[in-house]
Amino acid sequence: MRTASIAIGAAAAGAIAAGYFSRNKARRLVGPAKGMAHSVIPHRHEDMDDQTLADRVRSEIFRAADAPKGDISVDVQAGVVYLRGTADEAWTERFGNDARKVQGITGVKNLLHSPGTPAPAAEPRLKASEQFNR
Repeated sequence: MRTASIAIGAAAAGAIAAGYFSRNKARRLVGPAKGMAHSVIPHRHEDMDDQTLADRVRSEIFRAADAPKGDISVDVQAGVVYLRGTADEAWTERFGNDARKVQGITGVKNLLHSPGTPAPAAEPRLKASEQFNR
């Protein structure tokens, strides 16, 4: 009787182990297949509104702790970023390049200028947004 009980227990343990190992093997085979399918299927990214894009641009360009945050205005109109304010030349170029990295941005109007110099003239916002809606 005891031998039969041990045999039944061993058989049950073997079945459980076989099930465990086959599930693990299946997961190891399915995981890479899912990854391959995900990499070749085109993804649809929802269009973001201008406020969301502006928030993302601010997050990107002000990532550096020493960025001059208080002197820069970020505005997005029809997917085009308008950077206004004062910054030295290195920051001006860096802010423009970083703003271009944000997904969903269609253009950057970098109107930043050095302190003590006049602000560059910009085309009216309405005209700029009409240009991109054509």
